[in-house]
Amino acid sequence: MKRKLKAWTILAAGTAALASVAGCGSDDNDNGSNSASAPPSASSAGSSSQGTSAGKPLDLSIMLPIFKTNYPKDDGPVTTEIEKRTNTNIHFQWVPNASYGDKFNITLASGKLPTIIMVGSPKEPSFVNAARSGAFWDLTDYLKDYKYLSQSNEVILNNSSIDGRNYGVYRSRALGRNGINYRKDWLEAVGLQPPKTIVDFYNMLKAFKEKDPDGNGKDDTYGMVLVKWTGGWASGFDTIKLWFGAPNKWGVADGKLVPEHETPEYLEALRFMKKLYDEKLINEDFAVFDSAKWNDPVVNNQAGVIVDVTDNAARLDDKIRAAMAQQGKDDPNAQYMDNMIGVEGDHGLRALPTSGFSGMLAIPKSTVKTEEELKRVLAFIDQLNDPEIQTLAGYGLEGKHYTLDGEAIVISKDTALLESEVEGLNQMVPYIGAVASRNVKQTPLREKTTQIQKEAEKYIVANPAEPFISTVYSQKGQQLDNIVNDARIKFIVGQTDEAGLKAAFETWRKSGGDDLVKEMNELYAAAGSK
Repeated sequence: MKRKLKAWTILAAGTAALASVAGCGSDDNDNGSNSASAPPSASSAGSSSQGTSAGKPLDLSIMLPIFKTNYPKDDGPVTTEIEKRTNTNIHFQWVPNASYGDKFNITLASGKLPTIIMVGSPKEPSFVNAARSGAFWDLTDYLKDYKYLSQSNEVILNNSSIDGRNYGVYRSRALGRNGINYRKDWLEAVGLQPPKTIVDFYNMLKAFKEKDPDGNGKDDTYGMVLVKWTGGWASGFDTIKLWFGAPNKWGVADGKLVPEHETPEYLEALRFMKKLYDEKLINEDFAVFDSAKWNDPVVNNQAGVIVDVTDNAARLDDKIRAAMAQQGKDDPNAQYMDNMIGVEGDHGLRALPTSGFSGMLAIPKSTVKTEEELKRVLAFIDQLNDPEIQTLAGYGLEGKHYTLDGEAIVISKDTALLESEVEGLNQMVPYIGAVASRNVKQTPLREKTTQIQKEAEKYIVANPAEPFISTVYSQKGQQLDNIVNDARIKFIVGQTDEAGLKAAFETWRKSGGDDLVKEMNELYAAAGSK
């Protein structure tokens, strides 16, 4: 226990500054809606040693996840302006977020890689193997040479490293970002107060289904929307399981690491999810529901809750307001959404942390063949952190995609325009070393989001195995994860019982899980002895 607390103390101290402006971005979805909220704030003094402003434009292809069915085109006005400022020609390879993991592995296996590719996790077995085999540039010794990249956080560099080396530029995120987003107007309509406990949370979902929260006289609403997710079936569960006392990926018992799914608290959380499913308080198609459409049921008055990053509440509020405006019902003083860190169970308030980053931008050696080319690509990535380019990628062009109220950005209500020309571009921005030159107007909800993301750091549950790279997992990780993911889906939808669930977990053990537990504990013991 002491070792775990010590690890979290270091992590919190190293990343506390990241929450300072979280929730103020405009982008859509990184992990559910983890669209980048321009996280870190730091000095922007200094200058890049490698500029891209002179000479022939640099041709770039960039593979990124997209959270909408529409997305910015290569010749769009914002892309064109970014190209002008960075002296580049950019081709985007947009991949639906729900299938990004599969597409990443297919692309990696094909050998036909873009100039820059977003890696969802540096611990992804396929990427670990590729990095170790020399398929990607080791950037560790280059980052110090750039104006913004040189300000990378050492703790986050460690969290995103492989064998102590960095094979990508991390995309910085606030540490205490995850929580609950809910329809504030619905809660008021059903006569409830914001939930404080798991029971309150359940009662809120039940009321959202049964008490006609949108007042249309129809039985057409439900409590919470869950989605298919790149790393599993629904990221909301990773937050919800903590409320029941389950660990974050790995727990510690008697000084040893234990897989989360082998704890009784994890099973208790699954029973809760099954109850929600059985009572139709969540969408029945959660296992195949596309994350690109995650927000739609909330905006369209079908569902009232998303367990996701709390900065998504403000974006949802904007979208609902825009939808109301189209119907001539917009109330400028209304607040449709609200958010909170979480609810308490028997173990108190517990929150799911980020790792301080959401994926990273890696550079393949098969595409970028020389050190000279590498330095120019890194100079481009460095320039993306420039405050004015952050504003471009996050909000678009003044007068077209937003207007100014003083120095504050007021985003256009033309959601189709934003989706087709702006939203998604910020997925390529690392948000290291500086903050956008302008930001959205700080509504009470956005100000609250900033506060609760800072407050959440007091309650986050660290993963004690976060920095470790497992050889077993790099070889069998996808197979092992699929066993657990498939078993919990089948349990929740009633295709298997608890005996079947436990049998699947035993299959996990026999399929390489025993070797993984052994190796992770060896790494844990070695780290503790240093």
